[in-house]
Amino acid sequence: VPRPKGAPPPPSAETEGGYPKDIDWSKPIVLQVGNLGTNYDKFVHDPIVLDEPARFFQWDFFEFFSRTPWYVVPIVWVPVVCFMLYHSANLGLTPVEAAKGWAGGITFWTVMEYGLHRWVFHMDEKVQFSWLSITAHFLLHGVHHKLPQDPMRLVFPPVLTTFFLAAFWYFFYAMFPASWTYAITSGGLSGYICYDLCHYYLHHSGIPPLSYFGRLKRYHLAHHYKDHKLGYGITSKFWDVVFGTLLDVPEPKAKAS
Repeated sequence: VPRPKGAPPPPSAETEGGYPKDIDWSKPIVLQVGNLGTNYDKFVHDPIVLDEPARFFQWDFFEFFSRTPWYVVPIVWVPVVCFMLYHSANLGLTPVEAAKGWAGGITFWTVMEYGLHRWVFHMDEKVQFSWLSITAHFLLHGVHHKLPQDPMRLVFPPVLTTFFLAAFWYFFYAMFPASWTYAITSGGLSGYICYDLCHYYLHHSGIPPLSYFGRLKRYHLAHHYKDHKLGYGITSKFWDVVFGTLLDVPEPKAKAS
């Protein structure tokens, strides 16, 4: 029986391979997904659209921090970018050197955007060995494929971003002086901000189909609904071309005038 658009799926008792095939959407979902076992990959790549954001946790405190409106990203992180650039100058970089470091960080981010999406976020089948690994993957990226239009679970929560940012900073600090590390990290963080805002825009805006972002939107939605093992670029297709994961998305025909 088809369900109305936006209605949660009814509870299912179906199993396969000794694991449930679905979860009970009338209850908080996060502690349930780990029980899906080897059915997890099929579950997350069968997307649904709900009228309201899904309830993640029973506890309101955790539920609050699981929801991140898009505007939190620039509010939290743009001041951090400015501070890092300012601090890099205080530590001795000239404006030109700081600009070079910033540009280098953005360039590095484009590789990170592709690499994280392909080799970390899409470990789908490889995480099905334990409840904890499945739950962690669902929180990291699986939820976005199951609920691609959930506006509260699309951009990264600041707490999660902080861990990636710290790893990014220490990675460069192992190779460069602190002044350059701050400049490069500010560029990487700028790239991340653009990525998250672009990603949200592709999912939640009406974009002219023949514009640049219209093409990106069709490309990214094809990653969700056509083939999740191709098309890992969000802000650009460049690294998909380089690594041979370009997703074939036909161009729409222009309307006759």
